[in-house]
Amino acid sequence: MAELTTIARPYAQAVFKLAQENKRLKEWGEVLGLLAAIVETPEISALIGSPKVSPERLQALLFEVGGDRLDQQGKNFLRLLVENRRLAALPEIARIYHRLEDEAEKRVEVEMVSAFEVRGALAKKIAAALAKRLGKEVEMTVKVDERLIGGAVIRAGDLVIDGSVAGELNRLARELTH
Repeated sequence: MAELTTIARPYAQAVFKLAQENKRLKEWGEVLGLLAAIVETPEISALIGSPKVSPERLQALLFEVGGDRLDQQGKNFLRLLVENRRLAALPEIARIYHRLEDEAEKRVEVEMVSAFEVRGALAKKIAAALAKRLGKEVEMTVKVDERLIGGAVIRAGDLVIDGSVAGELNRLARELTH
């Protein structure tokens, strides 16, 4: 995974810079999401790197699948990835690009895993508190994991807030054994 990230990062940064200069962050995000989804399909994934499919044929197929959603810049980017044999890195390129886009737009994706279902006013209150703490717009998803016993674990990028009963018990056990 680290190697793929190393390969993908310069491409994502270059596309991000281009998108910023042209004020097309959202459009490029959509194009990269589309291209990542295309190359992740089992049919296309099987063709990437296959000696039976020429790079030109693969490129033509991807242009066809992308259709009119690919402008000239999108096609040029796709052509570059095909020529450099970097199509497999597209999902990682898209992931890195979206992280850069979120930073630029002062937005953060937050995942909250709770022992019990959280929605409505409580979810909005938690999202507002996180937005205030992080200084960013929060896009929160909530999942339920009954193994937490009680409380919740919140992940926002590299930040992890473990307020679960299971987390507290694990911390207590570590302290007692050391």
